[in-house]
Amino acid sequence: MRKSRKTSAGSGIRTGAAGTGGAALLAAAGLLITALPAQAATPLATETAAPAAPVAPTAGIVPRPETDTPALVEGIHEPVDAKAAPADAARGHLAAKESRYKIAEPRRDLAPVQTLRRGADETVRLQQKHRGVPVLGGQYVVRMETKAGKRAVTGTSGKYFTGLTAGTTPAVTEDTAVRRAVSATLARLGGHRLGKAEGAARAKGGRSAQPLDGTARGLVVIPRGEGVLAYHVTVRGTNPATGAPVLQHVYVDARAGYPLLQYSGIKTIAAAKEAAAKDAAKDTAKNAAGARAATADPAHPGTTGSGTRLDGTKVPLNIHRPAADGPYVLADHARLADTTKNTLTTWDARGKDVDDVAGTWPDDLKEFSSATPEFGKDATDSGAVDAHWAAGEVFDYYRTRHGRSGLDGRGSPVNSLVGVTELGDPYVNAFWDGAKMVYGSGDDTYKPLSADLDVVGHEMTHGVVENTANLVYAGQSGALNEAVADYFGNAIDVDRSGGSMDDPDAGLIGEDLCRSAKGRACAFRDLNDGATTSKNFLGVTYGTDNGGVHLNSTIFSGALWDLREDLGPELADRIVYKALAEYLTPLDGFTEGRAAVLAAAKDLGVTAGQLTTAKRAFNAHGIVPGWETALGVDTDTLMGSLNIWGTGVQAGGGWWATSASNDDGSEPYSVYAGRADGKGTRKLMSPNDGRYHLNPATDGRTVVWTAYGPGGVDVLSRPLAGGPVKKLYTTQGDIFRLAFEGGVTVFDEFDWVNGRHVGFLRPGDRTPTYVDAGRDDVVTGLPSIAHGRLAYAKLYPEGEEYVLGVELRDLKTGATTLTEQPGAVQNLGRTGLTGTHVFWLADQNDADEGQMTIMRAGLDGTGAYAVSSEYKPGALVTTDLTVSDGAVTVEAASTDLALTNDNLPKIWQLSPDGARKQRLSCNRGEQISPAAVSGTGTQVVWLDGTTGRTNLVTRTRPAGNCG
Repeated sequence: MRKSRKTSAGSGIRTGAAGTGGAALLAAAGLLITALPAQAATPLATETAAPAAPVAPTAGIVPRPETDTPALVEGIHEPVDAKAAPADAARGHLAAKESRYKIAEPRRDLAPVQTLRRGADETVRLQQKHRGVPVLGGQYVVRMETKAGKRAVTGTSGKYFTGLTAGTTPAVTEDTAVRRAVSATLARLGGHRLGKAEGAARAKGGRSAQPLDGTARGLVVIPRGEGVLAYHVTVRGTNPATGAPVLQHVYVDARAGYPLLQYSGIKTIAAAKEAAAKDAAKDTAKNAAGARAATADPAHPGTTGSGTRLDGTKVPLNIHRPAADGPYVLADHARLADTTKNTLTTWDARGKDVDDVAGTWPDDLKEFSSATPEFGKDATDSGAVDAHWAAGEVFDYYRTRHGRSGLDGRGSPVNSLVGVTELGDPYVNAFWDGAKMVYGSGDDTYKPLSADLDVVGHEMTHGVVENTANLVYAGQSGALNEAVADYFGNAIDVDRSGGSMDDPDAGLIGEDLCRSAKGRACAFRDLNDGATTSKNFLGVTYGTDNGGVHLNSTIFSGALWDLREDLGPELADRIVYKALAEYLTPLDGFTEGRAAVLAAAKDLGVTAGQLTTAKRAFNAHGIVPGWETALGVDTDTLMGSLNIWGTGVQAGGGWWATSASNDDGSEPYSVYAGRADGKGTRKLMSPNDGRYHLNPATDGRTVVWTAYGPGGVDVLSRPLAGGPVKKLYTTQGDIFRLAFEGGVTVFDEFDWVNGRHVGFLRPGDRTPTYVDAGRDDVVTGLPSIAHGRLAYAKLYPEGEEYVLGVELRDLKTGATTLTEQPGAVQNLGRTGLTGTHVFWLADQNDADEGQMTIMRAGLDGTGAYAVSSEYKPGALVTTDLTVSDGAVTVEAASTDLALTNDNLPKIWQLSPDGARKQRLSCNRGEQISPAAVSGTGTQVVWLDGTTGRTNLVTRTRPAGNCG
């Protein structure tokens, strides 16, 4: 739980709530998603059989609305070839039952991912391919059993998308896709601000100073409608604003080159602003870890040592002495000695920055060592003793209760890094990066993160999830991923400590990390918090907690925890594990998760009463089919289900303009406009030409927007009254935002080579005028326009230093004026203009939690005044601003580090002098991208994510009236 605050970039709500997960998750407002790369075929995984009750389910087929292939088939016993390889037998079954499964060519279109054996049972996972290209989240599971030399299929489940017809030949180059993915990531990280430090680096260094690099990972088909062909690009590097590590998965439409989806690859114990990244190309880290892991040495076998945990308990440790006269190291050779001979190793990462270890392996990393078998104070204080002991406990739990050998089920190495810091400061988080566990150093409040067994169990379970259902870490599927990690982490902790499930503190995660406070005061989450979909589900952007993976997780983990309380630990654990290993697939959401658990329970032969108990556990948390439709709102919807990413809304002259896709999200975005009073019919402004039309702006007479296509980015315009679409400008860069008034179009352009600059086009201009003349040593951005003037943020050299300021430009005379800037400004945010003042967001203290001052000055640049100071109590973390003569409206979040509903970005409204500050948006979840409807009054429109869909809304009731 890092001590910094993540806020939305204000570019379009993408959550994981709509529909029932799966394709609906992809289609519904924004949810798409994320895809980890399709897994390659892996060796057969063998597990020791766990005892199971007799199986006696009732035969049944559960359909899935978005495909002809059933979501679940259970209660069958249909013979297949006992001598064939498991994957061939599974695909043979699907081919023989084509009338049921509607999979015409299983051997061609389903590639083996993994086969899991548990005694007589086999579970085969198959990855869907469309014309040879992996389908994001398309995974089908076939369950079989073999007895007396005969093999039979007992059930199937998953997602196979039957309606895919998209071509698989890209229209844009891979290089273009990578460049646009990097630009999109920079926009997400800093498009809503201009920072002194990163801006100066770009101004001085140009392309060589860019902090991010992209790598193409191949083509995938996103299962929206007929399918969308996309490049999967991973963007790595350093956040230019914070210095934190970045690992971003970006999906770029291969037809038009638009980054239609991006999400951060994070799997942490706690929600944080920037934690660490899971590298999609994790083989590098795995190979490095394997190469450095101590190997069994017959001359110097493993031995038993001891150490003291941070709670004072002395525990035995499996250790190793590589040389007879050398030190002992925390390398456990015993647990895998009879199989792969891999080790469970704990590494000393003290002094390593999180950026040095996330998704990679430092060359000089060493095992934690001791001169004697008893590991002393350093090993205790760093969390090394806890990490090593706990890794063994978690390993033993999965082996004894579920017959699973290691995180991958095949005896892979288990590597733990302890003592990691962040930019030299304490790091209060832990994560799984696809190859290893990394534990932060802790701080004055929290012990090192390995000091609680449930945290270690949580992170190691992420490895189990990745090697079974591989639940995509965003939106609902990401919350499901977190829920399963919390469930097993806490289950292991409670059982190992001898705790009771009836203890009200049994559901706390991380409660043992407190240095002095009581456990409930510092616990990360409580599985007994009673969260339900109707009261607690929060629709948020992927820029916030990856779409709510931690925010919404206790809704599902709470249901699982109730199941454990009611059915008992052993049976509940077997049910949840079976659901994870044999039923769930990557894009499943809460509704599919419920179905998977119930199906697994029936497969294990639970009684009718136990099955009813399981259903009640989900019902109590609101996880029932169609739960998404019951989420209420306190706004008027102007346009619903926009299905957009990376674009916002603007307004002017009583009209709004925004982008939208079709109902299933498969079509490129189109630009629509409508009246803010809700009257009349909205108008389609853009042509249906295969490009992505977005970033619209309007003054109530004309709409301007950008169109992303394989040949570049065009700025287009069209009158609201009708008429032809005109091309105003073409660039190979990216345009973060447009503004428009009286025939003048102004935009914020980022070019990968030339940097960031504000340009404008007058009627008839063929090329833009740049307010900074395109100088290499100047950066400008965040423009606004009103009453014949431009306002924008500017970073420019002044002697040997770079300084920030807000500049005004008179469009009639070309004269420019810098406003007064009280204090040393570190970051600037959005600007806004009225007929009498210029407003902007300013940050003087970049060491706080992200608060911004709302500034105002006269149009001559004088009289600078803090409408709302970042230094005063109650200051907000503000990321967007829009103004009218009647009000200053901002998108802002609370500074409270806990990501609760009240602390998510909302729409706030202030009087122009700052005397009044009140909430305008009253819904749950996240609300972003406010736009003033006219130059007078107080009405604004914005994007709302309450229901998990991106809706364009307004609210005519006064600010502060949320009764």
